[in-house]
Amino acid sequence: MKSFDVIIIGAGSVGVPAAMALAQKKIKVVVIDALASPGQGQNKKAIGGIRATHSDKGKIATCQRSIDIFSTWEETHGDDIGWLQNGYSFPAYTDKDAKKLRDLMKIQKSLDLDIDWLSPEEYQELVPGINMKNLVGSTYSPKDGSASPLLAINAFYFKSLEYGAQYRFKEKVSQISITDTQVRVTTDKGTYTAAKVINAAGNYARGIGQMVDLNLPVEPDSHEGAITEPVQRFFGPMIVDLRPSQDPATEDSANYYFYQNNEGQVIFCLTPKHLIKGTESEATSTFLPQVAKRMVTLFPKLANLKVRRTWRGQYPMTPDGFPIVGATKKFSNFINAVGMCGQGYMLGPGLGELLTRIVTSELTEDDLDVLKHFNLYRDFSGIEHFK
Repeated sequence: MKSFDVIIIGAGSVGVPAAMALAQKKIKVVVIDALASPGQGQNKKAIGGIRATHSDKGKIATCQRSIDIFSTWEETHGDDIGWLQNGYSFPAYTDKDAKKLRDLMKIQKSLDLDIDWLSPEEYQELVPGINMKNLVGSTYSPKDGSASPLLAINAFYFKSLEYGAQYRFKEKVSQISITDTQVRVTTDKGTYTAAKVINAAGNYARGIGQMVDLNLPVEPDSHEGAITEPVQRFFGPMIVDLRPSQDPATEDSANYYFYQNNEGQVIFCLTPKHLIKGTESEATSTFLPQVAKRMVTLFPKLANLKVRRTWRGQYPMTPDGFPIVGATKKFSNFINAVGMCGQGYMLGPGLGELLTRIVTSELTEDDLDVLKHFNLYRDFSGIEHFK
């Protein structure tokens, strides 16, 4: 049996940055994951977008800190993680969407988000060749960006090792025993004890919670992504089209989004109208026809790009689209960092520091305010506008 200060379950988008932040504070931490190496769950299926453009203080503040970490990583640590400050944009093609976005901007600006409204002509300068028909305008958040999920997770992993974090790969958690002062985690290969445990198990968060009789409202649903060949840069920001489609030729679908990464590849993703629940990860035959037709209509310059591959991953969803972060009422040493709703990659570095302050009892007033938005015991009746 081996003893630690903190056990993290899950070596993914949240677990690895949390281990890095904890180990930097000289906290003895071990990360347990059933897979063979870091980031082999949903992290490697992320498309790489990193935005603070959300609709509430919790996500905005957490992602602003993440952007600070991503954007300065190479300068601070020397690793190229593919960071590109290309910004995010939400073009509006109806007056209803324009009003919704502009109303949200008032909240976003009040929370110190750098965001502005662009006229159709100003937006066309950012995205030359965008379909101008019925374009009302667009929001634009220039400080948002993107980075390589593969390069970033490995940079965080090796830095966490340097700080002293330990990892146990290919170990599946089978049992958790918990008292007010100690947590005992049993895997198929051994037993570990610690003062605290962090559930960062992504798709499997609910199962981990059930081991301590905790019902976590987290259910994965599927989304698909794709990547093209690299080409010379021809547009700037991430483009998020909020409009749903009712095209019977490609089946109904909700929003979709795409951007050009630091290597010139266009990466894109679509939200299906009828959600596919569960963890099945085989690509479907409907995704590419659905999204390609919509993307080319919006931005005709995309028409001749060759798609290299598609893939399918999951968003571990909560009912309202907000994460669940913090200790439980029954056990203050069982800490959740789950239900990231497909945004664990962008939330991860900021959350890692927040989780460290939970562990060390160094929460600030701002932290407590953020955690209200992520509280397990909320009524889940709200809705994240950009989930």
